[in-house]
Amino acid sequence: VCSSDLESLGTAFLLAIVIGAGIMAERLAGGNAALALLGNTLSTGAGLVVLILTFGPISGAHFNPAVTLADAWQGGLPWGEVPGYLAAQVLGAFAGVAAAHLMFGEALFFASQHVRAGPAQWWSEFIATFGLLAVIWGCVRQRPGVTPFAVGLYITSAYWFTASTSFANPAVTLARAAS
Repeated sequence: VCSSDLESLGTAFLLAIVIGAGIMAERLAGGNAALALLGNTLSTGAGLVVLILTFGPISGAHFNPAVTLADAWQGGLPWGEVPGYLAAQVLGAFAGVAAAHLMFGEALFFASQHVRAGPAQWWSEFIATFGLLAVIWGCVRQRPGVTPFAVGLYITSAYWFTASTSFANPAVTLARAAS
């Protein structure tokens, strides 16, 4: 199994977690948007830690084109592997959408009804992604063992401090349009 295959699988699990938790949270929260967001946030942060711990030693656990490009720019991933990673991440993201929708009896893909455009959303995603990369670089250089936990906690926090709920991931942004 090559690293890009594992990136696809990891990204699929990430999207299944994000979307599945979102569906479950909305169904159980009884219309309380804050409670639904909290449920989705906690599941996503915890799932992200587990996925990074699981796939990190094998593929790097990027699950994110921005992380892959940053890693290649820093010399951690050969540029020749970047296209395979990017394609795997986007395909995996859509597979995760499909998996979550099938688990909850939803249509396989459908156009999102959530507004995810405009200057506030774009600025939020810039901040979220910049912060994610800062967390990764800061931890990997000084305390690599805490990186999975720091990334999970950062994304948990960024769900709440960004207007976009912090996708911080172009593959997630693309795939969420189909959910």
